[in-house]
Amino acid sequence: MNRKRVPGLLAAVCMTAAFSACVQTGDGTANAGVPPAMTSGKTGSQSDDNLAIAVRRALDKAPGFNVAGVFVRARDGAVILSGTVHSAEQIRQAEQIARTVPGVLVVVNKLTLWHGGNG
Repeated sequence: MNRKRVPGLLAAVCMTAAFSACVQTGDGTANAGVPPAMTSGKTGSQSDDNLAIAVRRALDKAPGFNVAGVFVRARDGAVILSGTVHSAEQIRQAEQIARTVPGVLVVVNKLTLWHGGNG
């Protein structure tokens, strides 16, 4: 056998063995030891996007709350509210509503009061 091929072949055999061990454990369970978030089929950014959408929908459903100037971002259960609203009460209300959405672990409220005008 050619000496140049031996390291590549050895690496391929090791990778195959390691991959097989990761996919199937001794007790017959696939993906054992892998956190559920890694096997759910959703990437982190997909679940973050879904959480942000859920928070925005909850805000939109609140009676008298104008969600037009509100931006919602999410990352690993942390939700950031930014933008403008028309009253201090809506700033507090937005945070309270966001905290009720399943999956929200913490809310960072950066909402400010809208003062009108063009600048």
